[in-house]
Amino acid sequence: MRRLYSFIFGVIAIVAILFGISFSMTAKSGAASDKLVIYNWGDYIDPELLEKFTAETGIKVQYETFDSNEAMYTKIKQGGTTYDIAVPSDYMIDKMTKENLLVALDYSKITGMDQIGEEFLNKSFDPGNKYSIPYFWGTLGIVYNTTMVDEAPEQWTDLWKSEYKNDIMLVDGAREVMGMGLNALGYSVNSLELNQLEEAQVYLNELTPNVKAIVGDEMKGYMINGDAAIGVTFSGEASEMLDGNEDLVYVVPSQGSNLWFDNIVIPKTAKHYDEAYAFINFMLEPENAAQNAEYIGYATPNNAAKALMPKEITEDEAFYPSQDVVENLEVYDNLGQEWLGIYNDFYLQFKMYRK
Repeated sequence: MRRLYSFIFGVIAIVAILFGISFSMTAKSGAASDKLVIYNWGDYIDPELLEKFTAETGIKVQYETFDSNEAMYTKIKQGGTTYDIAVPSDYMIDKMTKENLLVALDYSKITGMDQIGEEFLNKSFDPGNKYSIPYFWGTLGIVYNTTMVDEAPEQWTDLWKSEYKNDIMLVDGAREVMGMGLNALGYSVNSLELNQLEEAQVYLNELTPNVKAIVGDEMKGYMINGDAAIGVTFSGEASEMLDGNEDLVYVVPSQGSNLWFDNIVIPKTAKHYDEAYAFINFMLEPENAAQNAEYIGYATPNNAAKALMPKEITEDEAFYPSQDVVENLEVYDNLGQEWLGIYNDFYLQFKMYRK
């Protein structure tokens, strides 16, 4: 019997040891997940601010990046990874809200919302800002090299001029290129009229002799180096181009264009809510928002931050357009999978026509 007791005690001891090892491994694994996990676009925050946030709060940060709203959406929907903060764009916020992928914000834990301009709140993709906090905003427009064009392009329709043959680079995006074609014809970037989309695609086909390339992030290097005279790109990308080449100018066509917003959200995958709210409040502080805006080159929705920034930045209407211009711009609607597929199909037809 004593041998039986000894055997039982031995088994219990082994189980206890194995449990202890398992607990230790779990604890160590959990230690990594104790960090605030931020899921953001690449190079979309001043790294010094992440260090400052940790220094001030003691909260360590794990910063991960994505290269498209769709990639971010897929990872969060799969739910296998803990993300405490994410920064999707307008139409994707609407989509994620409808699919119950975002946490409704507790405004009793948020300070600094009074710094955000009213024109950036209560947008169609998130009425009442129930799920999102404005982070950056901007436009889609035309960047051109003053030494390489005789006449500056200021409207979308200007890009069809024969003098720009093989001179134009387009950003590789269905909504952007189709939207440009729609706006050039006087239609909405959110058109749900097949005849308008067909007309836009045919009109875009006529642009192909002028299109040098359809590219992504590499457009910055090409424009800075003078490899193309004209580019269709986002305002923040254009800002970096202008910093690298003083001959470049950015304009927003008054015919209409895209007005976009990137907002901070808390995904359903979040585990560290207090830390997430601490980060939101940190980024709403005017000095931090101003530092971030100067580093990134995109427009801040934080009015108190704007007051701290150089006037040559905040008074540049190319990047902080007047209210009259803004009123003529459109936010991309969440068109739904069917219509998004239709836009993609027309865009692919245009790309195939170029070949």
